Amino acid sequence: MNRVYAAALNALREGAESEQSATRAPRAAAARRLIAMSPWIVYSALRFGLFAVVFGVLFAIGLEWWAAAIIATVVAFTVSYIFFAGLRDRIAADLAERRERPPVDADAEAEDTATISEPSPGAERP
Repeated sequence: MNRVYAAALNALREGAESEQSATRAPRAAAARRLIAMSPWIVYSALRFGLFAVVFGVLFAIGLEWWAAAIIATVVAFTVSYIFFAGLRDRIAADLAERRERPPVDADAEAEDTATISEPSPGAERP
């Protein structure tokens, strides 16, 4: 499990144990929101945030914008590849789960049922 999610689960457990504590309540609420988010959103937000921080630091120290963007892209890719493996695994599991579920389209099912039960006006009957 990813360290971020493990820390979020621990914060959630701590928050549930002591709801009276004013300092732990905000952390528990943040952990609940983080756990409830789609892994796609969390992974994308972390990668974009990492890119933005690195780009901002490099641009602030005087690098050209295009060089800062290239370096920030490489750094964000490398860090996310090394440290966000748990999130990538959750995304892969989510993708596999979505692929296994049959698409549910109530309109298409109703249309298929109506088409099967009523022949079209120009269709020949045997």
